[in-house]
Amino acid sequence: MESIERRIKERYDAPCLQVQLSERGFLGREKQPTPVTCLDVNRYGIGLLCPRPVEPGTRLFLDFSGRYITENRVSACVVSCYPFQTGYRLGIEFSYCRDRNHYSRTIDNALSRIEGFYNRMAG
Repeated sequence: MESIERRIKERYDAPCLQVQLSERGFLGREKQPTPVTCLDVNRYGIGLLCPRPVEPGTRLFLDFSGRYITENRVSACVVSCYPFQTGYRLGIEFSYCRDRNHYSRTIDNALSRIEGFYNRMAG
């Protein structure tokens, strides 16, 4: 089976970035936050290791914290989910770049800073 690379930009390893995932529930209610392990990140999306499966299409809020980094309630959507290591690998796309109506310069700048930090660490 041939893998098709959908990413438009390289992702950078970010194992020390702390991330919490909250599923956006019905009528704006959120489910209990789940701590997840960040695998890789760029300004368009993130790869996460989650202890449970999350269906593609599920809308999320992500909270980030790390060295020099704090960003909360970043809207995102699950693109893929499959068994990986000790849980499930989630491919996540940030909502601000999925739909022009969700674009936010503030979120774009914040995620660009996060991407830049891990890009510098990789180099």
